[in-house]
Amino acid sequence: DLRRPQNGRFCPQNGGFVPAGQRMVLVACGPFTTSDSLAYDPLADLMDTIARHRPDVCVLFGPFVDARHEQVENCQIPVPFSEVFKLCLKMIIDGTRSAGSQLVFVPSLRDVHHDSVYPQPPFLYPDLPKEDKARVHFMSDPCTLEID
Repeated sequence: DLRRPQNGRFCPQNGGFVPAGQRMVLVACGPFTTSDSLAYDPLADLMDTIARHRPDVCVLFGPFVDARHEQVENCQIPVPFSEVFKLCLKMIIDGTRSAGSQLVFVPSLRDVHHDSVYPQPPFLYPDLPKEDKARVHFMSDPCTLEID
């Protein structure tokens, strides 16, 4: 498990990790859709990779709902952008639960549902299931991460 003290530093709790040189960290940057669809097929492929390789930490940078996506720009989405984002987060959190990976979410200025200011505050996700609160972390942009 990781904990985040006030200074934004992540540290192992109860010695749960192997030595630092042997940790696996996966880093991925959005958008997590193809240019012609909001089906999130590339994100599903990423979830398969995480399930297969079981990284200790996954750092995911937005955009999660890309302001430059054609369907977003043309207002062709029948639900609010925030709902699309919630579905995306649910897919990621549910899809990585069995791997047990720590998840770190960092917003992008292209996240259409989020504050378009810099620095960006972390995402808010009040619907985060209780069992996932210890492994899901929302950071600001910019942020500094230290993984011990």
